[in-house]
Amino acid sequence: MFFLNPRILILASLTALAPFAIDTYLPAFHIMESELNTNSKFIQQTLTFYLVPYTLMTLFHGAISDSIGRIKTIKFGLILFIIGSIGCAFSTSIQMLWFSRLLQGVGGGAGNVVARAMVRDLYSGPTAQKVMATIQIIFGIAPAIAPMVGGVLLGFGWQSIFIFLMVYAIIISFFSVKYLPETINNENRLSFSFLEIFTRYKNLLADKNYIFLILAVSFNFSAFFLYVLASPIFLINHLNLNPSQFGFLFVPTVTGMILGSMISKKTAGIISPEKMLKFSYAWMFIISFSNLIFCTFFETLIWLNILFIALYNIGMASAMPLISIKALDCFPKTRGTAASGQAFSQMLVSSIIAGIIVPITWSSTATLALGMFMIFLLGLFSIMKTLTWRDKSLFLD
Repeated sequence: MFFLNPRILILASLTALAPFAIDTYLPAFHIMESELNTNSKFIQQTLTFYLVPYTLMTLFHGAISDSIGRIKTIKFGLILFIIGSIGCAFSTSIQMLWFSRLLQGVGGGAGNVVARAMVRDLYSGPTAQKVMATIQIIFGIAPAIAPMVGGVLLGFGWQSIFIFLMVYAIIISFFSVKYLPETINNENRLSFSFLEIFTRYKNLLADKNYIFLILAVSFNFSAFFLYVLASPIFLINHLNLNPSQFGFLFVPTVTGMILGSMISKKTAGIISPEKMLKFSYAWMFIISFSNLIFCTFFETLIWLNILFIALYNIGMASAMPLISIKALDCFPKTRGTAASGQAFSQMLVSSIIAGIIVPITWSSTATLALGMFMIFLLGLFSIMKTLTWRDKSLFLD
């Protein structure tokens, strides 16, 4: 069974580190603001200080893994993340917290990027789709658990949240090194230099099909991620919930993500990927547009405001494994670099959302819904520009 496969569990745990690093401390924002003697905007920027270096380093993690191997890259990245987590836990000022979050971001993306490449190294065809979807299911649990874990740990002080992240990183580092196989042998490793990396990325940027595939994944995810980043305002200010009720958003929305991933897994090899992809986009369009109409013309209704986001995630998660695999298949000899490009695109869009779009759209539920719909339309435009959307024969492995 996929869920009981140790390799898949470890790969999923590596990809789950990012949502844990982002979501676990969200319930602590108000307390950290008070104890660090700062304001909400500076606390919000701790997300940016994590996401920006995380995004930039994703350009290198995959390329490094193509050169020195997957496992070494994971190990070195997690060591940096652990050091950053210790710094966060002992921060006594907002500046120290910013710097420590920066260190977390530099190392935190290694596991996510390399895990994506390793899925395609180890599996192919419908099996690859099933594995990617299974990892997505496990990965999807993290945003639901993380805020609740953070809420519980707040009883021991906000610093305990970062101690938890440190322990998590130590555990997955141990299991990765001990149980994951090295999927790049010495003969297939590429030379490592900035010129070599530049050449690889030049090839990636020249492939318009690849570029639009990774943009499609990025915009689809960011349409939902907008609500994650704005959750302290969305839940507390607009829905009148308290920090201990963050699960009201994360449990349903992650359940939607898990259901979408299960649909992708169960339909692999049964329903044509082309039909599955187009159904997913039709579903996302209907749900995001309905959310916009409701939030614009009707009064806030907590369960319905959240239900729209959860339903959107069903379509988003059912499409993601298909698009991710096709993006990696564009460059079979440099999958690490291709995975880096995909992760970079996703995190670059997320960083823009965090630093610019969230403050613009968090003023009301209607503006957040408008943001979600517009970001989704960018994803729809991107996927329609790909050969994958237009030629069903390209879905054949």
